[in-house]
Amino acid sequence: MRLLYRLFVWIYPKAAWLLSFYNPKAKLWVGGRKQQFRKLSMIFHTNQQPVVWMHCSSLGEFEQGKPILEALRLQYPQYFILVSFFSPSGYEIRKNDPVADHVCYLPMDRPYNASRFLNIVQPSLVFFVKYEFWYYYLDEIRQRNIPLLLVSGIFRPDQPFFKWYGSFHRSMLQKFSHLFLQNKDSYELLQQIELTQDFSVAGDTRFDRVLQIAGRFEPLPLIDTFCGHHPVIVAGSTWTDDDEALDHFANTYSDIRFIIAPHDIDEDRLKECEHLYQHSIRYSTLVSQPDTAPDKNVLIMDNMGMLSKLYHYATIAYIGGGFGDDGIHNALEAAVFGKPVIFGPVYDKYQEAIDLVDAGAAFSVEDALELEGQLKELLSNQSLLKESGTIAGAYVRKQAGATEMILQYIQAKRLLTN
Repeated sequence: MRLLYRLFVWIYPKAAWLLSFYNPKAKLWVGGRKQQFRKLSMIFHTNQQPVVWMHCSSLGEFEQGKPILEALRLQYPQYFILVSFFSPSGYEIRKNDPVADHVCYLPMDRPYNASRFLNIVQPSLVFFVKYEFWYYYLDEIRQRNIPLLLVSGIFRPDQPFFKWYGSFHRSMLQKFSHLFLQNKDSYELLQQIELTQDFSVAGDTRFDRVLQIAGRFEPLPLIDTFCGHHPVIVAGSTWTDDDEALDHFANTYSDIRFIIAPHDIDEDRLKECEHLYQHSIRYSTLVSQPDTAPDKNVLIMDNMGMLSKLYHYATIAYIGGGFGDDGIHNALEAAVFGKPVIFGPVYDKYQEAIDLVDAGAAFSVEDALELEGQLKELLSNQSLLKESGTIAGAYVRKQAGATEMILQYIQAKRLLTN
């Protein structure tokens, strides 16, 4: 497996380079890594502060890690916070986030890169978030005896860690000082492989994050005006399959307002949404020409970063991704506002989605016909609508506290000092 891993980290950048000629994301991935070490050296050459480094795969993992970084910023203001991303979708959106002193791409996982990166950054504490495992970085961190914590880790039986051929992957877990897990199932899986490292169930820091966002909500007057007194369906992080399941309902019921936030907002995808939704207007057009909206019942979001606030306006939230192999996006951003949630059939990798369905706060649908039926039922049954939303909000509040548990561990182990 180690040979295959070395082959993967050798091939991946070359494949990304080839794709970069026609794939915008690959182009960002390649371009963002040019002269990386020179840029890092310039940043850290004059740095006199001790460093906390958090690595995130993409945007979702950053949202999980951010409550910890904000807490550290308050309690240990003397530390320099570095955030690294593997994916452009995380880096491009959060590269200027004020919680970090610097945001960068993670150089590809190779022994030389890992050693050079750590020589420049010299972190006092390192966090990896959820399921991001890069062998050479983990090994180099371990060799230098730098405390290394996994945040919101979650494991499934089908992962290589739990297979007969998984010794290489299991060795990565041995590099951590402590693994903070999301649920009991993950804990029991690590027990089965007799992992000798410390691990515990802390929960998912995303609950803390969405509660923070909801607590800081500020009204969006333009959205408020668009919604008016109509029922509102907010569909977040949608893919083509999601929009094709929803468009007939949106085109049929003109008295309902729909806010569609596509997962990708490139021009082709936005045009596709405009084609599917017959009475739609882009958000950028609404901003510049607000008088053009009266005959439109669908608002297509052509920017990033507003979705978590948009769920506040929802009567019902629809979470995209459930008709694809990777499954749904973040349902907690809607649930925290006390909204009933609907999504497609692929959600089994997400514990919160399973919990919400079991509790009666979320509803999974198999196709467009079932989606329309579920929307009609909720909109016509105010008791069910209110009850499912109340359950959703209560569930999020009950699961909060992972951030505090991790902070207590850091303090008890004296991993950082005031």
